[in-house]
Amino acid sequence: MLGNCQLAAFVATADPEKAREFYESTLGLELISDEEYAIVFNANGTTLRIQKSAPFTPHPFTSLGWHVPDMEAMMSELRSRGVVFEQYPWMPADSDGVMTFPSGAKVAWFKDPDGNLLSLDQY
Repeated sequence: MLGNCQLAAFVATADPEKAREFYESTLGLELISDEEYAIVFNANGTTLRIQKSAPFTPHPFTSLGWHVPDMEAMMSELRSRGVVFEQYPWMPADSDGVMTFPSGAKVAWFKDPDGNLLSLDQY
């Protein structure tokens, strides 16, 4: 039933100007519209709605993630645009912000201007 329907994703922002700049310029998503209640992006065929919200507390877990073909190249590009990757205490000190799991999957986390936790993965 819903497996044949296109998915839409949602996160919130308390600062729409910063969020739009980040998702459009820093992450390179295509702006569809900037509406009264949300900023809408095309994320490679998935609609991403950044809901304009009163102050809120971001989730303590990943809200959005992207599968990438080359983790190091994508991290390098994002770092050149000002993205800072998280280095959690449980990650090896020399991980450079990438957790490599026993399966070989690699994951890196970063935050948007509102503190929403985002990720990149390669597997």
